[in-house]
Amino acid sequence: MENKDIFEKLKNFFNGKSVLILGFGREGESTLELLKSLGLSSYAVADKRQLDPDEVGCDVYCGDDYLSHLADYDVIMKAPGIGLKNDVPDSIKEKITCQADLFLRYCPVPVIGVTGTKGKSTVSSLIYHFLCACGKKTMLIGNIGVPPLQREAEFSGCDAIVCELSCHQLEYVKASPAVSVLLNVYPEHLDHYAGFEEYRAAKTNIYRYQKDGDTLIINGELDSEIHADTKAGKILAGQRGNIGVRDNGIFVFDKFYPAEKINTRLRGEHNLYNIAVALCAAEIAGCNIDECIASLPDFSPLEHRLEYVCTIDGAEYINDSISTAPQTAIAALKAYPDTDTLIIGGMDRGISYQPLAEYLNRETKLKNLIVLPDSGIRAAKDITADGITKYYAKDMEEAVAIAKAHTKVRCILSPAAASYGFYKNFEERGKHYKSLLGCGG
Repeated sequence: MENKDIFEKLKNFFNGKSVLILGFGREGESTLELLKSLGLSSYAVADKRQLDPDEVGCDVYCGDDYLSHLADYDVIMKAPGIGLKNDVPDSIKEKITCQADLFLRYCPVPVIGVTGTKGKSTVSSLIYHFLCACGKKTMLIGNIGVPPLQREAEFSGCDAIVCELSCHQLEYVKASPAVSVLLNVYPEHLDHYAGFEEYRAAKTNIYRYQKDGDTLIINGELDSEIHADTKAGKILAGQRGNIGVRDNGIFVFDKFYPAEKINTRLRGEHNLYNIAVALCAAEIAGCNIDECIASLPDFSPLEHRLEYVCTIDGAEYINDSISTAPQTAIAALKAYPDTDTLIIGGMDRGISYQPLAEYLNRETKLKNLIVLPDSGIRAAKDITADGITKYYAKDMEEAVAIAKAHTKVRCILSPAAASYGFYKNFEERGKHYKSLLGCGG
């Protein structure tokens, strides 16, 4: 049944306005279909790639000057992958919105929004899993792969909607979820932003517009740095917070769940933290925590996130291609402390690898560090532990060959770097790694 409520609100928002769709990937295509369904006729598409206007079905602006027509439109619907930095004046930025913004403004049911540099896909999926296990009508949308407004006709039938939100989706929002989750913020996507502070500001939009009665679940260490200013009730996550990990178990306020009660295929302390946060969000949405925990064995780890691939000659191979920051490579090694081979490297965005170097220099069980260009070469300079042998590979094919020759216990691909420049995305990188292993996956 069509959701007249949000449909009419969107129709009123766009009424009488000309619209430019900025970026024509998955979300841009979804936006075009939305505008058509709303009965609009004044719209166009701008994308750096060459597009055929006959195939798109409207005017297109392509090539290096694809931003030259922004001033000609009343509303700019920006796709997440388009980075503007300081390329456009504030008068243009005031006209920019996106699907995430309109979704958060007009969604007729409570939204549980999740963001963070790392862990947001796992936590979003866990919350969705818990809600389903407890009989709630819900859906999982957003950065996980479904543009926020693509399924607007189904919203009114839900008890709550779980939405994973990236920094790109949050950058231009003017509304926040009823339940906002901010897991962590590390230096990331600095090729998209003018600096780390600008990136972090985009993340904090997840709670910036919350109201009385809303809830913010935020990493306690992060909150001590930024002192999140919000009208929402604040729940701190972490060892010194209201929810987190203790003695290999999970605590949610005054309830403690020991390790033997947490039957999960997710590895590592960071995933126990993710589970604790997801349990808290699910309880706020009306779920019973005991029922949620009972459903944990049925939750499958997501692809490319500490994903077991196969065993070759007695050695395990793990795919953690999602790793694009030093902290995630460290988390991978903590999850599998007896790992003897690590593959790092990818696009060099200038982030500091000192935390990873310091950890590896203290780590005694790692024997083989396989270094990929470009960032891996820079990171390896500060890794000086006597027990670690560094191997420099020109590409993934050579890296896997080296791993097969030297790994005795476990090899983890945890690049601590973006894939761009070498692969389309981290998924393509992970699939290539698995295919080179030649043992499934």
